[in-house]
Amino acid sequence: MLDFVLRLIVAILLGAAIGFERQYCQRSAGLRTNTLVSAGAAMFILLASSLTSETEMADPSRVAGQIVTGIGFLGAGVIMKDGLTVKGLNTAAIIWCSAAVGALSGAGLLMEASISAAAIVGIHLALRPLGTRLEIRPIAHDESVSTTYLFEIRCKAEVENHIRVLLMQFIKQDKQLQLRTLKSLDDDSPAKAAIQAEILSHSNKDNAMEKAAARFTVLQGVTFVGWEVLRRETD
Repeated sequence: MLDFVLRLIVAILLGAAIGFERQYCQRSAGLRTNTLVSAGAAMFILLASSLTSETEMADPSRVAGQIVTGIGFLGAGVIMKDGLTVKGLNTAAIIWCSAAVGALSGAGLLMEASISAAAIVGIHLALRPLGTRLEIRPIAHDESVSTTYLFEIRCKAEVENHIRVLLMQFIKQDKQLQLRTLKSLDDDSPAKAAIQAEILSHSNKDNAMEKAAARFTVLQGVTFVGWEVLRRETD
């Protein structure tokens, strides 16, 4: 019983240490989540160890494998797609690592569990500044990027054809741009029109889109110009 309590307490303390760093950084999986994941993994390992010593029917290694699978489903639940980005991958990885620390503690590998927990916290503290700098790095124009843009222009009905011709000229003058779709929509009034173009580019053309929007904005009869990135894939 003393050994059981010691292993469980170590799992709780190490999970809390990982969770404290996450909570301090105001992440979704914080103090309680990581502590519970670590403690739960330790409990399953301790259960398997107890059954093995008493009945010789349980295999702790099989239980550890099931923990990995179960935590994988738990981590998948925190991963979300938000527009063009995917959020929650780091949180899912932390939950996975907390379970590993708990499993090590439950197996009696207390020193290994402590080293692992220290490594997890150290990775976050050491690599966070580098990761932040990489995230704010602008995408270079020569970088291999496939981007789909949605370019929209709202104008008076009498200048619609003229605007469509100018938009086609803008796309054709750049060999890296390819028109996917071009359509006109009713803008709640017969006197107004809305033109939407889906444009594929094989490089980053954000600046070109912004310059084109600025040129179309000053044209007579144009009431609105906007563009957005629909999809962006980097090799």
